[in-house]
Amino acid sequence: MDTHETTDLIIKKLSVGTYDNNAYLLRCRRTGEQLLIDAAAEPDRLLELVGPDGLATVVTTHRHPDHWQGLAEVLAATGAASVAHADDIEGLPVAAEPSGATVRVGEVDLEVIHLVGHTPGSIALHYRDPAGVGHLFTGDSLFPGGVGNTQGDADRFASLIHDVRTKLFDRLADDTVVYPGHGADTTLGRERPSIPEWVARGW
Repeated sequence: MDTHETTDLIIKKLSVGTYDNNAYLLRCRRTGEQLLIDAAAEPDRLLELVGPDGLATVVTTHRHPDHWQGLAEVLAATGAASVAHADDIEGLPVAAEPSGATVRVGEVDLEVIHLVGHTPGSIALHYRDPAGVGHLFTGDSLFPGGVGNTQGDADRFASLIHDVRTKLFDRLADDTVVYPGHGADTTLGRERPSIPEWVARGW
C-alpha cells in the first residue's frame, strides 16, 4: 500500500483483485471523513483499509465490472453514499447518486471531470493541493503510456483523446500526479510528449 501526504488529504492506494485494480482512500485531515475511489474487489481488504473511522462516500469512476466488484459489500458494511456519473449509473450493481461538478470529502472539494470514450460516464477526480501539486484520479481514462481502451472504435477514441487533451493536459499543470485505475502513478508532464504518438496509433 502506498501513502501520499498532502496539505488537506491523506491518500492511500491499494491494489486489489485479479486485474490489479487500484482503489484509493482519501481522508480529510481536518475532519477525518473518508472517501473511497473504486471499490473494485476484495471488500474485506477495502474495509480493512477504511478502518474503524467509517466511510462517507464511494465514487465509482466508471461502470466496468472490475471497478465495482466490492461495491455492494462495502456500502452495506459502511452505509456510505454511492456516487458515479449519471451516464454510467445504469451499469452499476447498486443505486448511485449523480456526481455533479464536485464531490466533497470532509472540507475538501474534488473536481469531477467527465471524460467520454472509455465509457459514456467515465470521470476523473482532481484535487489541487494549495501548498503543492495537483492530484488526479483518472480511472481507466488515462494511464502511463496512453488513454483507456476504446475497443478499436474510432469515434470513441476520438472522443476520449479530445477530452483528455482539452480537459486534462490543456488545463492542468505538468507536475499534476496521475493516479490511474491500474498500474503505476505518473504525471501529466511525463505523459504530455507522447500525445502525438497516441493520436497517430489510434489507441
